Amino acid sequence: MPTFSSFAQVQQQPLTDDLTLAYRACGAGPPVIMLHGLADHSLVWQRLADHLRDRYRCLAPDLRGHGDSSKPSTPSAYQAQQLAHDLEVCCQRQQLGSVHVVAHSWAAKIALIWVRHAPTRLSSLTLVDPFFVNRLSPIFRPTFPLLYRALPFLRAMGPFSSWEQAQAMAQTMKQYRDWNDWQQAVFRTGMAQQPDGQWRSKFAIAARNGVFADVLQVAGLTAPLTIPTRLLLPTQGLNRMAWQTRPYHRYLTPLESCPVPGHHWPHLAHPDAFNQAVSQFLTRFPD
Repeated sequence: MPTFSSFAQVQQQPLTDDLTLAYRACGAGPPVIMLHGLADHSLVWQRLADHLRDRYRCLAPDLRGHGDSSKPSTPSAYQAQQLAHDLEVCCQRQQLGSVHVVAHSWAAKIALIWVRHAPTRLSSLTLVDPFFVNRLSPIFRPTFPLLYRALPFLRAMGPFSSWEQAQAMAQTMKQYRDWNDWQQAVFRTGMAQQPDGQWRSKFAIAARNGVFADVLQVAGLTAPLTIPTRLLLPTQGLNRMAWQTRPYHRYLTPLESCPVPGHHWPHLAHPDAFNQAVSQFLTRFPD
């Protein structure tokens, strides 16, 4: 599996006696925390970290239930507030002070809840095609099993009888469509072979169930937040209608929207344009 920098090396940050966050880090300077989306892991930020490392300390955790971090067995352990608390404790243990945050998709909800509970911690927010941020109606609960089988990024959880079968599935997914060396490395890093020889995603089933239960119970953006925010909206992403972005314009101040090319995973499909959009925003803030 190819590697691209020291960022590829996984480190461990204990938070409690039974909970550890795996993370990747590189660079020096003001800290930038990079939060992956649902069912992803920290290596998706490799290109962004390499782009920023000359000026920033880049730190990307595997959120609990993902990648190489701890995976509590009960779905109730995956409430967004708990994941936000993990990040706050991690910053305290790392003695990071104020941080910039880049959050993709569902992780935008975690970042917004984190801001609400620790308003002096975050200096800025970059939200990348946010999704599942506000509460869904309970009427959707019966359809969740259908979503688990239909959504490509969840079907990629497996199990797969062989590595070849897993790769074939991955190549049908938008984020891996080019199937270049880096995309292959990201997919491979997110998979693990089981004792019975099958391949499964490292994303825990309990995390999947817990996150979707939390989506029915907790809204991430319901009150004004004063934090400089850039909303990165891929031209083929999930937020193409004005009503979808209205809550961000209503509650986040100051906020600006910025288009970037590509689909829901612009950092994987169009990293050069994406990285430029992030770095342009970060340069506005003094070191």
